[in-house]
Amino acid sequence: MNLVKRYAFTALLGVAAIAACTVSQAQSPFDGTWKTNPSQAKRSHKPMVFYISQGWYHCVSCTPAYDVQADGQDHAVTGHAFDTVSVTVVDPHTFSFVSKIGGKVVVESTRTVSADGKTLTMKITDHPKNSDGAIVHEIEATRSGMAPAGVHATSGDWIVVKETGNASPHLITYKVTGDSISMSDTIGQSYTAKFDGADYPVSGAYSWDAVSLKKINDHTIEKTDKHDGKVINVSKLTVSGKSMTIDVTAEPSGNTATFMATKQ
Repeated sequence: MNLVKRYAFTALLGVAAIAACTVSQAQSPFDGTWKTNPSQAKRSHKPMVFYISQGWYHCVSCTPAYDVQADGQDHAVTGHAFDTVSVTVVDPHTFSFVSKIGGKVVVESTRTVSADGKTLTMKITDHPKNSDGAIVHEIEATRSGMAPAGVHATSGDWIVVKETGNASPHLITYKVTGDSISMSDTIGQSYTAKFDGADYPVSGAYSWDAVSLKKINDHTIEKTDKHDGKVINVSKLTVSGKSMTIDVTAEPSGNTATFMATKQ
């Protein structure tokens, strides 16, 4: 190989090495599509507390708490990711619940207590904002303490013990570019936000309308979800190879959940 060809070959190798280095530096551990299955999450819930008495539904543990007539009609509520609630007593052991925003159904559910009064089954259908498909899941809860007297049989304090669902696994796609990250998922939610702790808008969601991010290190991000300026969730996303651990703390309840995601 003559000197000119050798120089050209060496220069080409140098360019290739620089290009490979640039690609490596640009690739974030978060980049890619991740699959989660909400029914496999590990959760720690404080008791749900509600009761139906004298034709009224009282959600004591809701934040903020509210009271609406259990007459099957839409009633206004404030401070939530929905603006109306309707509650219908189906029978002595079952009632149905529908929440809406702007007249559009957000969540439908039925709550049924077992014959012995110790187990509550909640069948829930979520209707994402930007998706034609519904997310169906079921929650089982056990009674905490004694059943109250003189109220609907579903009333009381309930601790969630199991969640199952027939919904498809949730797919989330992340792309890090410089000092920001873009997110989109299979139910139509999306955002682009910088790692500067400022609030950025979220599209396609009912329950949260803003997000703020902080990069702890290259493999860990702290994410804060907000609705109407109030913090509703604080999450820590940690990537290790093709696995992502998502630790979520709900505010102000303090309920926690841990999700596992796998890179596709």
